Amino acid sequence: MAEQKSSTYVVGLTGGIGSGKSTVAAIFQSYGIDVINADSLSREVVVPGSPALEKIAEHFGADIISTDGELDRQRLRQIIFSDNTQKTWLEKLLHPLISELMKNRLENASSTYCILESPLLLETKQHELVNRVLVIDVSEQTQLQRTLKRDQSDSETVQSIIKSQISRELRLQKADDILANEADPQTLHNEVDSLHKQYLTLAKSS
Repeated sequence: MAEQKSSTYVVGLTGGIGSGKSTVAAIFQSYGIDVINADSLSREVVVPGSPALEKIAEHFGADIISTDGELDRQRLRQIIFSDNTQKTWLEKLLHPLISELMKNRLENASSTYCILESPLLLETKQHELVNRVLVIDVSEQTQLQRTLKRDQSDSETVQSIIKSQISRELRLQKADDILANEADPQTLHNEVDSLHKQYLTLAKSS
């Protein structure tokens, strides 16, 4: 069954790991645009004491919870990206909870249009919630370099994540807009500025 679109004009912002989604989202936010971040929502549904976190601890073992009561996300990432069965189990638990929260936030967005920032926009039904898809595009080599620098993850885990995501070619095919993020910060800012003006026009005419 198709998801129900929000009454707000929604631009879905996506890209592979390390492509710079957060950087681009922050620029949109600087223009006063509401950004709903799927990764933030995924953290909200597993806060200490939440039913979802308790189920995760039951399934993966108590050591998946760190000493401060938070989910050990790096440990969980290593497990699910080396075992597809575990990844599927986790998605079945979390995706419906994230989707419900996401729809609520989109409905309550107050800017002329809003951004739904999600790495899984095109792999899940989340793309049905948006009016337009913006893909942030970089080479796989750039993805690997940026993610290793940012997360201090091991190369094998990062490559597993890249392989688990939709292919670069398919992502680009599904895009309404493509933003290449290999250039300098000023070029990126100028391109986001241009897209912002385009989205304001589209939102007002929709």
